[in-house]
Amino acid sequence: MGIHIKSEKEILLMRDSGKVLSDILSEIEKKIVVGITTFEIEMELRKLLKKNKVKSPFLGYRGYPAVSCISVNEVVVHGIPSDYIIKDGDIVSVDMGVNYRGFITDAARTFLVGNVSKEGIKLVDVTKRSFYEGAKMAVEGNHLYDISFMIQKTVEKEGFSIVRDFVSHGVGRRLHEEPFFQNFGEKGKGPILKYGMCLAVEPMVNQGTYRIKILKDGWTAVTEDGKLSAHYENTVLVGKDTFEILTEKN
Repeated sequence: MGIHIKSEKEILLMRDSGKVLSDILSEIEKKIVVGITTFEIEMELRKLLKKNKVKSPFLGYRGYPAVSCISVNEVVVHGIPSDYIIKDGDIVSVDMGVNYRGFITDAARTFLVGNVSKEGIKLVDVTKRSFYEGAKMAVEGNHLYDISFMIQKTVEKEGFSIVRDFVSHGVGRRLHEEPFFQNFGEKGKGPILKYGMCLAVEPMVNQGTYRIKILKDGWTAVTEDGKLSAHYENTVLVGKDTFEILTEKN
């Protein structure tokens, strides 16, 4: 298929899609408190999608049963909403997408609930920082793996590890488009970036080993050693002179 370069009209639609998703994630942060279940968070997200008159690209994707992935503590990604009750000190990742007029954006945030450990706070901060360091490289003329290199460098400098089993990816008319790329790698490798590429850049960072295992439900990925994991993602437009985050408030 190749990498799809978005037209100016498509970029405008991607911006609109991203704004809706950013607004939804900002709204849901207020609901993530001690005592709520991850299924109740899912129900709130469904209401917000309906209110904004947009659809979920997650629901039904390869049989996935929800509009969001809600991953707590040692869950890396793809946590299926359940009756798990959020506790004081939890770190909660919410990963979701929006389909607005046929254009999909994808983003994830890891939220701190109550009295999170110093190590947990640092993990979430470094994960977010690694995203921004990577995103800075999303400029025409750079190489795709310049993004990955900066993510890995930021994470490993702080003593954490980058998950190797899941990748960042292109996004647009489909949830997952080319290019698919690891969140680690060598600078100067991969395709040359061009204005109009839209990338879902999503570092997943573990406190301990980068190794993960998949639970019996076939979706939920957890750290092999049971230590914490964090996830931060935005849809990024490759710019001519600088990058643009489509799923974040300006």
